[in-house]
Amino acid sequence: MNWNQISTIVRARNWTTGAYFRHAEHLLPGPAGRLARDLWFTAPPRMAQLPVPGAGEPFEVEAQGHVVRGMVWGDVAGPAGARRTVYLMHGWGGRGSQFGALVEPLLESGHRVVIFDAPAHGDSDHGPAGPRRTNGLEFAKALDAVFCRFGPAEAVVAHSLGTIATYLALRFGWLGTKRLVLIAPMVESQTLFDQFQSVLGFGERTRRAFDRSVLEWVGIAVAEFDARVQAAHVDPVPSLVITDRGDRQTPYEQVADFAESIDAPLITTEGLGHRKILRDRDVVASVVAFVSGQQVAGGSVAADGSSVA
Repeated sequence: MNWNQISTIVRARNWTTGAYFRHAEHLLPGPAGRLARDLWFTAPPRMAQLPVPGAGEPFEVEAQGHVVRGMVWGDVAGPAGARRTVYLMHGWGGRGSQFGALVEPLLESGHRVVIFDAPAHGDSDHGPAGPRRTNGLEFAKALDAVFCRFGPAEAVVAHSLGTIATYLALRFGWLGTKRLVLIAPMVESQTLFDQFQSVLGFGERTRRAFDRSVLEWVGIAVAEFDARVQAAHVDPVPSLVITDRGDRQTPYEQVADFAESIDAPLITTEGLGHRKILRDRDVVASVVAFVSGQQVAGGSVAADGSSVA
């Protein structure tokens, strides 16, 4: 979730929601905390399908008893040793086809490419959280189920919330990878939780109930929805971080701190924002180079590909 989505949730509720939280703070903090949790984990409207290259083969896998759908390109039936597979993990409100610009360059560099839609996103069914709700752990379990279908990963390329989901899959699932590329990574949720509390107007008793409810429901404490925390629990692998300085959904200072914490080069773009960055020619070239084992240096790049001093 991001600030725009928080605002959308709040605008969709009338004044009675605020009145409810003000009164429930003193009378019913437990139910109010659960309601806030349900609002927080409500999935946004499903993004429309975006163009992807032809010749992809659709697939379905089961994750936590629900169907996850995706597409795979390249060497689907070849020997296991020839499958240099790259998994593309989208973020909150996204879908696999957001990575369409990466598919052909990765194929041309000798990789098999796998995209999929997380639970309650794109063409996939909802997960155990129920219709119109999901969370980062469901994302992670979907990624792990797809990995179990197609095997060892040469690399995982993750966008936004996909970063934390990937680390959760590495920590708790079967997923293993040689490299990670983290684009516009969502670093932590604590700040967003604080903004969410402020906008809905609930107090500390409801916030404590909210935190408990998240832990009970997802199995991960609010404070651990942090890519730095999750990265510390897994064996380090060579990683590349790419973000836009003007990205309003993932604060630049947090991303820079995260890149430093995992000892990863940081490529900073200008003028691409949170989603256009996935389609930028120079970003795509950097991703493919890094996934292919080349050295990629950090630095700043403008939207036209020129260097920024």
